[in-house]
Amino acid sequence: MSSEILSVLEYMEKEKGISREDMISAIITAIKNAATKGVNAGQELKIEIDPKNGKMNAWALLQVVDSVSDPKSEVHIEKARQMDPAAELGGFVEKEIDPAYLGRIAAQTARQAIMQRLRQFEKERIYDDFKDQVGDIVSGIVRRRERGDLFIDLGKAEAIMPSREQVPGEDYAPGERIRCFLLKIEASNRGPELILSRSSTKFVRRLFELEVTEIADGTVRIQAFAREPGYRTKIAVISTDAKVDPVGACVGARGARVKSIVRELGGEKIDIIRYFEDPKEMALEALKPAIPRSVDVDSVNKRIRIEVSEDDLAVAIGRKGQNARLTSKLVGWKIDIIKEEVKEVSIEAKKQQAAAGLSQVEGIGDDVAERLVMNGLISPELFLDVETEDLVDMGFEEAQAQDILSKVNAFLQTQKISS
Repeated sequence: MSSEILSVLEYMEKEKGISREDMISAIITAIKNAATKGVNAGQELKIEIDPKNGKMNAWALLQVVDSVSDPKSEVHIEKARQMDPAAELGGFVEKEIDPAYLGRIAAQTARQAIMQRLRQFEKERIYDDFKDQVGDIVSGIVRRRERGDLFIDLGKAEAIMPSREQVPGEDYAPGERIRCFLLKIEASNRGPELILSRSSTKFVRRLFELEVTEIADGTVRIQAFAREPGYRTKIAVISTDAKVDPVGACVGARGARVKSIVRELGGEKIDIIRYFEDPKEMALEALKPAIPRSVDVDSVNKRIRIEVSEDDLAVAIGRKGQNARLTSKLVGWKIDIIKEEVKEVSIEAKKQQAAAGLSQVEGIGDDVAERLVMNGLISPELFLDVETEDLVDMGFEEAQAQDILSKVNAFLQTQKISS
């Protein structure tokens, strides 16, 4: 049995990083617990294991009495003094026993307890191995899916990506390699659990930090962030160096940097805009290329009302209101996007406007002006090619027609001289 124990100690130390002292303590405790539940029930044991060769020695601890009622736990004073001349009533003596006497059942139970302790040791090591990687990107291999949760092998430990932290539309098969954000280490009844995420905004932020050197060194800062995982992300950036264009730095030459991040996110759209402290400017920048027709800012309620043309409405709102929602998250204000109200002028109103224009010709009253408009003569300039017969055909008397033409020509002449 010593060779078996020694092989267990060596394996745990080399492969699992568990010290021999810890494993020996676990094995001794397990064997004691298992033995006292079997044929050695009621007997107190002392067990020692040599860490160098794995040899195990065992003793039964017997109380010294003058009248024995339980031979498993007690020994008569006379017999005790044969074992240890210094034995006294009420004290204890050690009686060496053959480890094999502990029984096969005790050994099997101990082996199970050892494996349980091993799992406990491994879980305790998870926190120490990964505590410094929380907030960073880790890579692993997908192992299985259970109740919507994805289990991922990170090499030293198995991590879990709950369904709430997954990106809608992404699907990974067992054996696929995946990159995730180590969100936190969560305590549970089974020990510490590594919680991964691909839907967190922190995942995209970390990707930018790794891809864009200007963000990593602090020259460019991400001031605001909004994301709908799997669909679209908006970030607002600012530069601490006037010579560095923050948007251009994030996009990269020919879009190389942002394209790399988009590929990692499975095609998720990314809008990179310049940051403005003024919420109004920020909102208008985030809604480009839509052009606002009017903007109303309610600073008290932190609300911005933006009117856009009908052609720009779909662009400004986005698919299922996505662009408007992300803009609102980015700015931190409520954004209301509405269609511009176009006031339609009725035909009757147009006629009245035209008649009012003709009425400015001295001597032409409102009734005559309305009759002229009804026949298409809506401005003095249209009389240039009109003759008396044309007006007569419209129902005017010849003398009246001549009078109208005379007055209109006089008005046009006056306008020509004044210009």
